[in-house]
Amino acid sequence: MSYLGLDLGTSGLRALLTDAAGAVLGESVQGYGASHPRPGWSEQDPQHWIDALEAAVADLAATCPAFADLDAIAVAGHMHGATLLDRDGTVIRPCILWNDTRAHREAARLDAMDDVRELSGNIVFPGFTAPKLDWLRTHEPGNFARVSKAVLPATYLNLYLTGEAVCDMSDASGTAWLDVGARAWSEPLLRAGHMTQEQMPRLVEGSAVAGHLRADLARRWGLRPGITVAGGAGDNAAAACGIGALHDGQGFVSLGTSGVVLVARDGFHPAPGTALHSFCHAVPGRWYQMGVMLAATDCLNWLSRITGETPAGLTGALGPELQAPGRLRFLPYLSGERTPHNDAGLRGGFHGLGIETDRRDLTRAVLEGVAFGLRDCADALARTGARPASLFVIGGGAASTHWVEMLATVLDTPLHRVAGGAFGVALGAARLARVAATGAAPETVMQPPRVSETIAPRADLVDAFAEAHAAFRALALRDTGEVR
Repeated sequence: MSYLGLDLGTSGLRALLTDAAGAVLGESVQGYGASHPRPGWSEQDPQHWIDALEAAVADLAATCPAFADLDAIAVAGHMHGATLLDRDGTVIRPCILWNDTRAHREAARLDAMDDVRELSGNIVFPGFTAPKLDWLRTHEPGNFARVSKAVLPATYLNLYLTGEAVCDMSDASGTAWLDVGARAWSEPLLRAGHMTQEQMPRLVEGSAVAGHLRADLARRWGLRPGITVAGGAGDNAAAACGIGALHDGQGFVSLGTSGVVLVARDGFHPAPGTALHSFCHAVPGRWYQMGVMLAATDCLNWLSRITGETPAGLTGALGPELQAPGRLRFLPYLSGERTPHNDAGLRGGFHGLGIETDRRDLTRAVLEGVAFGLRDCADALARTGARPASLFVIGGGAASTHWVEMLATVLDTPLHRVAGGAFGVALGAARLARVAATGAAPETVMQPPRVSETIAPRADLVDAFAEAHAAFRALALRDTGEVR
């Protein structure tokens, strides 16, 4: 038997085929783009997701014989996106994506309402789904009146695969319509956002059976009838499944386009005042918390663009030896910030530039600024009782040993790099598919990967980086006008 995990990302879809033991049998990556018709807007045509899925399936069917033995599928997707369907199932308008900030006023209105934070367990961020629909109600009332179903991107693929709109708990947690503690749609939250239960998809656990592959798709794809489709997951919950972070204190730090510090929790521990996300996990009876910074490797990519040097060239010029922090500070808020500031309008900058500043100084300041932003996330988690003894490190930035050692020192936490690359969102989705099809216990399937290297904090530099983080924090609070 084989199992297909789909990672529906913002810039493309990755399909990963695994065997019953979790070994990778094949993969396909299909790209697509987003549109930005106005400042702060970010949209995508859901047809791109269907086209990418069909292309990936055709690729795997042609190159991987084990695809014919497919037993189950699961979709993990970028969260919060508002995909709006009329009563005929037709897409009404382009999906409003997670990084769209047009609904900041609506988010503030919802967030200020009684019991909203208490029920959802979270601040209502502008990128969440509920404020997007509230924006639509005001600015596109004709489209709002047509909404029969409001679904997330992964749910839209579940609909395509099974014929029914089914959403998992982890993905639903980012809507501000879910009672995250009770793992159910909340009537008060729906009323606050002018929505109804009938407009919501059916909820299942991510590792449960959501439905079965449509007969016409099975025939066209050359598969047996009755293929299981699992509930799936939001992307970070799936990444946690892929890295084996199920139990309290297990987690990872992601040095991707955005930055994430995620820790699994055995119970629900909301702390919305810290701008943390407290979401359902993709497996029953578990939750996770994460701090999110909106620009991590994006900051290094930005520096790469303006200097004309590759990211690897920039970091390579720093040499192999981690140095004490420099005096130049970089605030990494190129796209606003979530944890801990919750400020979509916040912007970055350098502090301490001098005539002697060179490109290496800029690079080091950018790496430090991202590490300090992730330390802010870790500190917010610690205030809820989440204090992991170690973390996995994933994402493109994990390839830089210099950056990972800096981050381990800033966090004062050992970081594990993993062997191979198939340990993320798509693998987590494939594992959810396997659990749904076989009934296996999630703990037996979602094991941590083999550690290739553990990078320890530099004990001689921990205090120096702690002092530098305090200076960074003071600058950030000054810019945001926050009081601590």
